[in-house]
Amino acid sequence: MIPLHDDNPTERPPIVTIASIAACVLVFLYQASLPAGSGDTFVFQYGAIPALVFGAADPPEMGVAIPAYATLITSMFLHGGWMHLIGNMLYLWVFGNNIEDVMGHAKYVGFYLICGILAALSHALTDPSSSVPMVGASGAISGVLGAYVLLFPRARVLVMMPGLGATRVPAGVVLGMWFVMQLLSGGMSIGSQGGGVAFFAHIGGFLAGMALIGLFKRPDVPFFASSRRGG
Repeated sequence: MIPLHDDNPTERPPIVTIASIAACVLVFLYQASLPAGSGDTFVFQYGAIPALVFGAADPPEMGVAIPAYATLITSMFLHGGWMHLIGNMLYLWVFGNNIEDVMGHAKYVGFYLICGILAALSHALTDPSSSVPMVGASGAISGVLGAYVLLFPRARVLVMMPGLGATRVPAGVVLGMWFVMQLLSGGMSIGSQGGGVAFFAHIGGFLAGMALIGLFKRPDVPFFASSRRGG
């Protein structure tokens, strides 16, 4: 299912969500403008490499632009291709505005970054010796999805379904199915070598969002509401 829109209005403009999308797009355009070799170097310098994060390997010959721990943040703004970028930004656009709305802009920044860091660590812990850089905002966005499913599981989401076209489905169903797919795909990926989708980053980010939302949301925002219009 591809989410297109939700029926969940907001009270304030999603400044941080829009800024995050803009930052990811601009960084990707910069990546795409680099020659092939320089583009690879850029990813290795700013992507999160588990072996470097945990100090299990020496820095690559191309040098280190920033401390390894800082790549847990910079990796959130890098993407591996147009489809990777578009998919992540679509989910952030559909679900991020409501989570920003119930926290306020400043808290949302902290929530987004913390979820992204915990997601990256969740992936890195599955193979601490890996030298493959992890890139993408999906871990942080998974935290947003985890928060959304606890706050607005009954909100209606317009999704595109293969063979059925566009239809409205409760957010709890959309995000629940998404999470189950991450669990199944993550289980099948155990023991595989090389790169690919960081399913355990998605799982870790989603669980982090569920665990942290109670600390970050405004006290007057209830759990399990149908939408921002009310329960």
